[in-house]
Amino acid sequence: MSDLERVFGVHAVQALIERHPKRVKRLLVQSGRLNERLQGLLAQAEQAGLAVVRVAGDELDAQADGVHQGVVAEVAPSQLWSEEMLGHLLDRLEVPPLLLVLDGVTDPHNLGACLRSADAAGAHAVVVPRDRSASLNPTVRKVACGAAETVPLVAVTNLSRTLKQLQQRGLWVTGTAGEAEQLIYDVDFKVPSVIVMGAEGVGMRRLTREHCDYLVKLPMAGSVSSLNVSVAAGVCLFEAVRQRTTSAR
Repeated sequence: MSDLERVFGVHAVQALIERHPKRVKRLLVQSGRLNERLQGLLAQAEQAGLAVVRVAGDELDAQADGVHQGVVAEVAPSQLWSEEMLGHLLDRLEVPPLLLVLDGVTDPHNLGACLRSADAAGAHAVVVPRDRSASLNPTVRKVACGAAETVPLVAVTNLSRTLKQLQQRGLWVTGTAGEAEQLIYDVDFKVPSVIVMGAEGVGMRRLTREHCDYLVKLPMAGSVSSLNVSVAAGVCLFEAVRQRTTSAR
């Protein structure tokens, strides 16, 4: 089963069973470990007709690159979304789109946290460059706490071209940059919107920056000059949520 992906952690595995049970080939569960959360997960697995194998804790340790919480799922490889699939998604939306673009976020923990924030904020997709991004690996899924199974992750060949195509669809692109003059609160996110976050440390690439309609920054009152990309993404996404929720009242 070397061609299978391994997803670990209770939240991530539960999300897989709920949304993509046919991808799950079997569950590896730690022998002698049966807390309330695992019991609930095993009940889900039984209802879905999934095979469950009891294994020693050290075998699970070898299967998971992180804290597995007593469960590892062996699943059929997932597929990233294509630009064409993103287009179909946008065509079907009945509300203004809200997309998060990550320009070169290579840390899997940050990608997972961004997916989690995107899910919580109701973003319709996360877009990444195919060659300059962390892959959708077990660590990303674990950190995302199930959001990797709910938020489409779109890998594009040319990010600048994709941003231009989104603008042609009527979406407004807002990039984040520490030297920007506008604050995040000065932009209207009630319209179809794309929020672009740069890579850890270096920010957005030049071509990405040039394809933004607006450049904004977060107000920083302390001694640090910037936030972790996943924290900053959450702040920006929930500013969009605040505006859209306020206007809907």
